[in-house]
Amino acid sequence: MKLGVFGGTFDPPHLGHLVAASEACDALGLDRVVWIPSASHPFKGGAVRTPPGLRLEMVRAAIAGDPRFEASGLELERAGPSYTVDTLRALADARRGASLFLLIGADNLRDWRKWREPDEIARLATLVVAERGGESVEAEDGVEAVAVAMTRIDVSATEVRRRVAEGKSIRYLVPDSVLAVVEREGLYRAAPSLEE
Repeated sequence: MKLGVFGGTFDPPHLGHLVAASEACDALGLDRVVWIPSASHPFKGGAVRTPPGLRLEMVRAAIAGDPRFEASGLELERAGPSYTVDTLRALADARRGASLFLLIGADNLRDWRKWREPDEIARLATLVVAERGGESVEAEDGVEAVAVAMTRIDVSATEVRRRVAEGKSIRYLVPDSVLAVVEREGLYRAAPSLEE
């Protein structure tokens, strides 16, 4: 089995995430892609805005109906920062015989040596780098990575959260099922002003 591993904060998951995972499946012939929301992102100071359970719910909502995709709470169940090497070890144990393909952005590859045990990550999984709209993919120190051309979708979770805080629509930037969770939970709204 060829298993894609797609991690991130997914706060919230958006159409760019879905397109990237789908195109990686097609380009590499992946059987499945497991989406893994991180509990505490080591490069973001450990701070994640939305509770883990809601981010996992949004991932499940976003990927519902696509049999190639599954959601995992693996990192949410583990204490401490979410290190990719630990996740890959756990997946290699749980899915014996599966070939793992770690999906990352070109920006992640540039910071490769800052990751915990980067050589072990490269041993456990084939690195797959999303190449979007002419973005150059350069590996450090001889790290081998497979570049996959992706359709460029100019949407980010930061932009989605900003739009909600400003009272703007995020329809068509996230799946309707994710929008429903955001609205139901009142996520990403600006904090009430102290000067009423």
